[in-house]
Amino acid sequence: MRIRKTMSNWLTTRYQMVVRNEENLAEVSSVNFTYAKVIVISLLIFILFFIGGLFLAQTALSQWFDPRHTTMEYNRKLLKLTVEMDSLKWKLRSQNKFIDNFQNVLKGDVPTGTVYREPDNLGSDDFNRDMNPGKISEGDSIIREEFEQIEVSLTSYSRNNYSEELKDIFFFTPLQGIVSSPYDLSIDHYGVDIVAKNNEPVKSIADGTVILSSWTQEGGYVIAVQHRANLISVIRHNSALLKKVGNFVNAGEVISIIGNTGELTTGPHVHLELWYNGNPVDPEEFITF
Repeated sequence: MRIRKTMSNWLTTRYQMVVRNEENLAEVSSVNFTYAKVIVISLLIFILFFIGGLFLAQTALSQWFDPRHTTMEYNRKLLKLTVEMDSLKWKLRSQNKFIDNFQNVLKGDVPTGTVYREPDNLGSDDFNRDMNPGKISEGDSIIREEFEQIEVSLTSYSRNNYSEELKDIFFFTPLQGIVSSPYDLSIDHYGVDIVAKNNEPVKSIADGTVILSSWTQEGGYVIAVQHRANLISVIRHNSALLKKVGNFVNAGEVISIIGNTGELTTGPHVHLELWYNGNPVDPEEFITF
């Protein structure tokens, strides 16, 4: 009992700490306390510092105290780089396939990935089956009637469909001349024919990468440039090509010389085509010749 009483008295005995001026011993301040109060306040401060230390060790100071932090960061960066590399590989394969197919189309070849197979055991009646009304089923007749009632045009391109993506591109005039044959889908003329002086240099209409620089039977020396916004410019009937596939060209940079090569030409000129998302567009809507 004496020990408990002594401990209780030690904890509850009130003390006063006085701060005095050294020169005149005047009282500056005083603090009243007991050992019980000191112990409780000390425990609270220790708990607060302990919780704060744990929080910092898990967040801001984790790279110093957690040996796994560096490994986790490297693994996270490696995963991000792997995903980006796979995405770039897929885009590169798609672009290469598109360029190969476009080059084959310009050369008149069958695009890669397509197979033509000669039909087996077909006679003249099979080829003319659709021309014989007696052999058309009732369902086919209904579909045919509905289709014939619809006005179908060759192409229904509207400048409003692509002006939003192309309006920010500044188009450079490839050469100064006269448009001898305009863009006309009704006769499968997907570009404009420009007549100019002999040996006139032909310039790139915008920044881009050369994806075709070759000879074709119909177009002679042909050069095609891939621009941004899925836009491709094609120039045919050149007398000389000054850029190779893979070369980057700036707007206004000379890429070829006007000529009269290929079967589909009757005099010195160039044939300019613009293809947007795989569809032909009228160059005169964007370029002033």
